[in-house]
Amino acid sequence: MPEPTCPKSADVLRIACLRIRLLDIPLVRPHKFSVTTMHTQGVLLIELVTEDGIVGWGEGVVPGGPWWGGESVEGMAALVEHHLAPLTVGQDVLRPEVLARRLESLVAGAPFARAGVEMAAWDAAGRALGVPVHQLLGGAHRDRLPVTWALGAEPADVVAQEAHSLLAEGRHGSFKLKMGAAPAEADVARVRAIADALGGAAPLAVDLNGAWDSHTARRWLPALADAGVHLVEQPLPAADIAGLARLRAQSPVAIMADESLRTPADALRLAAAHAADVLAIKIGKSGGLSAVRRVAAVAEAAGMDCYGGTAIETSLGTAASAHLFCATTPLDAGTELFGPLLLDDDIVTEPVTYQAGQLLLPAGPGFGITIDENKVAKYERR
Repeated sequence: MPEPTCPKSADVLRIACLRIRLLDIPLVRPHKFSVTTMHTQGVLLIELVTEDGIVGWGEGVVPGGPWWGGESVEGMAALVEHHLAPLTVGQDVLRPEVLARRLESLVAGAPFARAGVEMAAWDAAGRALGVPVHQLLGGAHRDRLPVTWALGAEPADVVAQEAHSLLAEGRHGSFKLKMGAAPAEADVARVRAIADALGGAAPLAVDLNGAWDSHTARRWLPALADAGVHLVEQPLPAADIAGLARLRAQSPVAIMADESLRTPADALRLAAAHAADVLAIKIGKSGGLSAVRRVAAVAEAAGMDCYGGTAIETSLGTAASAHLFCATTPLDAGTELFGPLLLDDDIVTEPVTYQAGQLLLPAGPGFGITIDENKVAKYERR
């Protein structure tokens, strides 16, 4: 059997340049987290061009600014322009995982910025080969994804009214409630009021973004379970893996890790500690599609499920997630890819398609998305 060889020069499609633009897109309503409230979404749009003129698109977004992971779109823009772009130019776009590993080894941290660059490389590779990205990832296991709608931390009557409207329209059949912005007792009472108003019409999860300590979580998780909550996301601070493990052993509801999970090594630590039932996977926080695949492989080996999370992406980032998550085996916990629905406008000619609470896998080469330059110009930061 002949030895494998590296690609010949004719098989290489080199990256010629990266171009970046900063956008600000308003939301249809404020989105409240435990410590901040979003009114607009900043987007770092990345255009990758190969020497043959193939264009791939990526984006860098963070949920509500640097509070979540330390990155901002402004910081990402500077990092891409001055460091990631020089490391990317001249690399082979047909080997996006090799590029991702190169950036990971040469730039510590900055996963959201690295993910945007790698995303553009996957898109360009698919376009160059004339195939959708999910085929480059091994093929789709499904052609649509269930989408949970994340409700903000507003008062119970406001949240319940929004949930009832979405149920009546048939747009979503499951919800995740934000918590942590109020004292625990009041917060749990609010969730109970929302659950009572819904009357069991839809599954409910909650997301604390690490707002509770172990004592508070042990005290109030049973009350959340009694209210009908089936999943609690990141109840404890990100670094408290031991606390998560103790809590999971006692918890009447499933525990999902989000802020505690960024790298494949984090996934291994969580699995070894038996600290979570579900892992929230996101392209941005792990540094790209390639890294998320490694996280999912750890989850599958450990018998853990995955949940496809969001950082409030446009249709571009949402399509990238759709291709990745449709090609990911351990994803029975569903997704939260509602980003384009929370944005008041989009930056593509044809936004991703939702049907009856599910996101359809986009067709076409790359991510199957066409950027609308008029929309980009409208929202570009001056």
